Amino acid sequence: MKIGILGVGHIGKTLTQRLSAAGHEVKVANSRGPQTIEADVLSSGGDAVTATEAVADVDVVILSIPLNRLPQVAPLIAGVPAGTVLIDTSNYYPARDNRIEAIDAGQVESLWVTEQLGRPIAKAWNAIGSHSFATKSTPAGSPDRIAIPVAADRDQDRQVAMALVEDTGFDAFDAGTLAESWRQQPGAPCYCTDLSRQEMPGALSAAEADRLPRRRDLAVAAIQERVGDPTTNPDAGYGVRLNRVLFM
Repeated sequence: MKIGILGVGHIGKTLTQRLSAAGHEVKVANSRGPQTIEADVLSSGGDAVTATEAVADVDVVILSIPLNRLPQVAPLIAGVPAGTVLIDTSNYYPARDNRIEAIDAGQVESLWVTEQLGRPIAKAWNAIGSHSFATKSTPAGSPDRIAIPVAADRDQDRQVAMALVEDTGFDAFDAGTLAESWRQQPGAPCYCTDLSRQEMPGALSAAEADRLPRRRDLAVAAIQERVGDPTTNPDAGYGVRLNRVLFM
């Protein structure tokens, strides 16, 4: 497939590498220009381009940028054909994204995103930590392969997103509609806890919407206390252990 990726943070970098290695034609862009994209991002064959070029003539656009920046790319997305599959990997963290009143009042994050962009999306790769995503991929059929939940309203969006998740080395799990995608957001039992396909249904059903924000903020506070820096991720083992204790 022809894929455009906006964002080369931890998740966007791995997406570029894995999807290129899987044989897809990948273009990737950031907000600072193609000349600033490091060579290792392109090590599997991805091409560094401008944001406008990244979303032109592609089958799929993947948004791997902070949630509060999504409204800024809405004009760019407005020109993308309706048949192009749009996949969002973002999560809401108030300390990073500033307060978004609608989400704080209970609106599902993915539905807020669709309102900002003016079109349907699929939600994928948001519920796995960046280190696990970069280091724990396994071939299909491997025992205890980590599962990644995928939510979407349109069948085409769901099918494409799930196929691409499989191509990145993880089991894709159909998590239902965007209205139910809060079950895979920060604070939920399946969020960054590295669960298998067999464990995923129970984790999704066990999620409690009113408890998610408190659990999310507890995890952030614990990580900041440990590393002393709100922008630094903890080591992968600690992150998974912490999330399992707080979220499950």
